[in-house]
Amino acid sequence: MFRICRRLYPLAIVALLALSPAFLPGCGGQVLAQDNLLQRDDAMGNAATKIEETQARLDNLEAQVEARKTDDSALVDIKAQVDNLSHDLLQISVQLRPRLNDVTTRLTQLGEAPKDGQPAEAPEITEERNKLNAERLQINTLTGQAEDLSIRGTNLSKAITDIRRRLFADQLFEHTEISGEVFDEALSSFSNEISRFGRTISSWYSFIWKFKRVPFGTAVMLSLSLALVMLYVEYRLFGSLIKRDPDNRDPAYMSRFSVAFWSTILPAMALGAFLGASFFFLETFNVLRPDISPIVSALFGLAGLVFFVSMLARAVLAPRAPSWRLVRLSDKGARDINIAVVAMAVVNGFDYVLGSISETLSSPVVLTVMKSLVSSVVVGIIIFIVSFLRPVLSDNNDPAERGRPWPKAFAVLLRLIGFGLVFASVIGYVGLARFLATQIILTGAVIATMYIGILSGKAISAPNRFGETRVGKYLEKRFSLSAIALDQAGMVAGLLIYAFALTIGIPLILISWGFQPRDLQLWFYNIFTEIHVGTIRISLVGILGGILLFSVGLVVTRWFQKWLDGSIMARSQVDAGVRNSVKTGIGYLGTGIAGLIGISAAGIDLSSLALVAGALSLGIGFGLQNIVSNFVSGLILLVERPFKVGDWVATGTTEGFVRRISVRATEIETFQRQSIIVPNSELINAPVGNWTHRNKLGRIEIPVGVSYDNDPRRVMELLLEIANAHPDVLRNPEPVVMFNGFGASSLDFELRGFVADVLGGLPVKNDLRVTIFERFKVEGIQIPYPHQDVRLHIGREENKAGWGRGRNKTELRNTPDQEDEDKILP
Repeated sequence: MFRICRRLYPLAIVALLALSPAFLPGCGGQVLAQDNLLQRDDAMGNAATKIEETQARLDNLEAQVEARKTDDSALVDIKAQVDNLSHDLLQISVQLRPRLNDVTTRLTQLGEAPKDGQPAEAPEITEERNKLNAERLQINTLTGQAEDLSIRGTNLSKAITDIRRRLFADQLFEHTEISGEVFDEALSSFSNEISRFGRTISSWYSFIWKFKRVPFGTAVMLSLSLALVMLYVEYRLFGSLIKRDPDNRDPAYMSRFSVAFWSTILPAMALGAFLGASFFFLETFNVLRPDISPIVSALFGLAGLVFFVSMLARAVLAPRAPSWRLVRLSDKGARDINIAVVAMAVVNGFDYVLGSISETLSSPVVLTVMKSLVSSVVVGIIIFIVSFLRPVLSDNNDPAERGRPWPKAFAVLLRLIGFGLVFASVIGYVGLARFLATQIILTGAVIATMYIGILSGKAISAPNRFGETRVGKYLEKRFSLSAIALDQAGMVAGLLIYAFALTIGIPLILISWGFQPRDLQLWFYNIFTEIHVGTIRISLVGILGGILLFSVGLVVTRWFQKWLDGSIMARSQVDAGVRNSVKTGIGYLGTGIAGLIGISAAGIDLSSLALVAGALSLGIGFGLQNIVSNFVSGLILLVERPFKVGDWVATGTTEGFVRRISVRATEIETFQRQSIIVPNSELINAPVGNWTHRNKLGRIEIPVGVSYDNDPRRVMELLLEIANAHPDVLRNPEPVVMFNGFGASSLDFELRGFVADVLGGLPVKNDLRVTIFERFKVEGIQIPYPHQDVRLHIGREENKAGWGRGRNKTELRNTPDQEDEDKILP
């Protein structure tokens, strides 16, 4: 023991020396004050440095906007940087505000400096006031600079948005003079471009063959391997979703839309992933030179566009499978429209490829304009020709026969669109015609895919439909799901399909309409992080995080309840009542803590809740006890759910079905269709019976009385036989017959049975009563009438005078000293 103390003694001395400044009078406070002063100086210095850097970056960004005002993608990046700077400046003001509040509070405590003629104050107080005033001036200066720069950044961001809007309008409505000289110049430029393009491709081929054979082969092998793996996984896991059964002549409505949607989306996603991986590997291994990379990217885009449009047309039109066709078209009409749609996609895609080649080779702008003019005219002519087809299914619904023409209004619309594209191109608005042609093809394809996906989700979420799918059958077999659980799973699957279709489709439509991917990133970021409603800032990410933390807290609470009840209190043989109380208390405590953590994580200010609680307490004190009691009781009813809408409840003199539960009162509809409004506090403080709380299983009771001349065992056998023969009486629990006792006129029995739905118990009881009556009649079992023996004691004199002559029976009296003659009246 002495050795241990001797070894610990030096350590104790060192610890005391280390901690002593904090406990010495004045010394610890001085050290802490110095540390706080250093921290404040560092914060001021960092804020000033950051403001200077932000001002320099804003100057640079303003110069970049002037230099690159015709580059839309560059303007998007600049705007993102400006928005980030504005956000950082706001954070500087937020960080300095607490210190400013502390300084202002301290100055208020010190008060104003003494005026002339007043007693002088201590020099320390004067020095502290001067320092605080200087610090407040510095904080106000930094905050003002930050706010000025933030306003400057906001204005610059708005100016960039205006520049992009004008740039889009100028490009869309730019007019080009179409003349013979323009065509001659375009033909000459096109000839030169073909020669230069051939030399570029030949040079790139030589470059690959001499220097990049191995990287090129590696990139191709990796891309092909990825493609093979994706194809295997796709057809292995989702083959049943994209395969049409040729033997099925009448597929279900849900199957047709489901196969059409997934047979479009899954292969298109697989090809998109393959093309993206190929481009990534070629770029990573430096196979693509700067003059080749945009051309290869455009070619990959052409392949993806044509493949997607062709898969969509095949899914909707089904040229070779009329039974799987989603529209009422003839076979020939489906084939013709399929060819037309794919042709328009090829023409439009080649326009973008040729435009990329011209941009890469720095060809004259007139050549790009002429290419777009030709493609827009070709697309317009195709649409104009399609308007004269006869694709609509004939009246006898035979797809092999010659179809009917388009409806007149639709045919006119197609002709106007086709003529409009050609006319806009010819008069010089080539940009507008190209934009419209692109939207007709790309936006139309995306909207059609989204529509098919929404209809597929709607079909899957329909009642009793999800169980018919292969996924539903697998889930039912694997997890033994009930019909209700399958319907709920179908609802979730439908919502997921809706979300998938909208999440994929909406960004593609926005990009096709001229928005940049960076725009979408900023929008999604703002939606999930900063939604402003007045002065309130809402963050979806914070709300989702709060919900996640609350769910985790609930799971941990439930686990701790189960562990404490089963492992600690059960082994300690704690009383069952105490166990239940402790378990319930821990549940409420854990739920409350989880709720507070979730609310804090969601970014909700609890101080506002404290103000509401204070106001509520004041209201309670002024006579709102009943209203608050009903309100709190309503919250308890909504959380604990002792009954729900549609339950059969009985409370006091009220019995009926719950129709509505609000925070103040509950509406109960009686069997006479009378609506009774019951305050929630009465439902909390009084006993409430619920016939359908856990389940709808209920017991029916039928009292039966038979004559004393009958055999009670035979009666019980007959009653059980009748109950077991009824289809709505459950076998488990099995029905029973109770011999209740000896009545005044009969032997009293009671038949008890259980039904699956207590709401249907009344018809079952009616059926059983009728059957009992009929069966007892056949078996000769009597159901006696209630009867009573009345004994009249009539005297001799009254008997001689004539019984009841002119007198009421109730007036007869018997005298105890007379000799009576008993008369028994039935």
